[in-house]
Amino acid sequence: MRDRWRVDVPSSVRWDAFVATHPHGSFLQASPWGAMKALFGWHCRRLAVFDAAGTILAGAQVLFRRAFGLAFGYTPRGPLFSGDPTVDELLIQALRRVGRQMAAIMIRFEPNISERDLRAAELRAWFDHCRLVVADTIQPRSTVLLDLQAPESALFAACSKGHRADIRRAERCGVTVRVGNEADLAPFYDIMRATGERAAFSIHSADYYATVWRLHQPNARLFIAEAQAMPVAAHLILADARYGYYLYGGSTTEGLRSGANHLLAWQALRWARERGCIGYDFWGIPDALGQAAFADDAAVRTALEQAAQQDPLIGVYRFKKGFGGRIVRLMPAFDLVLLPPLYPLAKQKIGG
Repeated sequence: MRDRWRVDVPSSVRWDAFVATHPHGSFLQASPWGAMKALFGWHCRRLAVFDAAGTILAGAQVLFRRAFGLAFGYTPRGPLFSGDPTVDELLIQALRRVGRQMAAIMIRFEPNISERDLRAAELRAWFDHCRLVVADTIQPRSTVLLDLQAPESALFAACSKGHRADIRRAERCGVTVRVGNEADLAPFYDIMRATGERAAFSIHSADYYATVWRLHQPNARLFIAEAQAMPVAAHLILADARYGYYLYGGSTTEGLRSGANHLLAWQALRWARERGCIGYDFWGIPDALGQAAFADDAAVRTALEQAAQQDPLIGVYRFKKGFGGRIVRLMPAFDLVLLPPLYPLAKQKIGG
């Protein structure tokens, strides 16, 4: 039976076509993201299971890195499974072999599947059968996901009253939004740096953001909001076949005061809708809110909501949730352990 399938390295073109059509595909599994990470210390490997006709059935893009003297692998928003246990087991075995070739202690999987998805329980049971270990995700586990299939007027009406007022106020104040080009990456970074200092969060290097923007063309947009011809807010947005993603953004104090950040986000999600995206992922909110949204016990839900108020991302959550949308919480991560004696140390170093 296994002669019906083969495991091989797919071309970037064929792989990206597979990711684009897979129900759980994500830009984090596409080749531009792998190419970007390869320029910042990661080694990217892709494997796929093909059928006799050469069609990809399952696969994974794995990023390997050495950190703290240890090697580990990481599959952001993947692997992308077929649902056929025999095919998927072939993929797991192939990933195990590659991981050992890379002398990795473990490979962390991050399925791009909501824990409320009917497939989640089945996949979790299968991971348990494969002796994978539950771990913390590296990418945000909880997010706000906005359905973009409604008419634009309905999307605007679904925004909070305060967000609608801020969008209109920005327009009255003369704030304009334009699509930036390579020359705008410098002011974008300045805004990101100022936002990071004000909100006390770390940011990437200027070269990192520039590389993300460059390698994801034409599926990346740099949106710049200006007041009196000066940049006051900026968002770097990515999109794949189904979703737009609000990954990086910030604003100056003037941008906050004028409502520019709200107008900018509104224009960015409109862009995603116009290009055919069915949803907009605002990316990353306090995970306690993701847990609370699906907690059956009222006391537990209240405790989680109260705990979230102390999270540094609580203000970001209010901004994102004000555009409507629903909270989604993904499955946890799962570690494919390759060197059990060293796994406790690796888990301690990278989290989980």
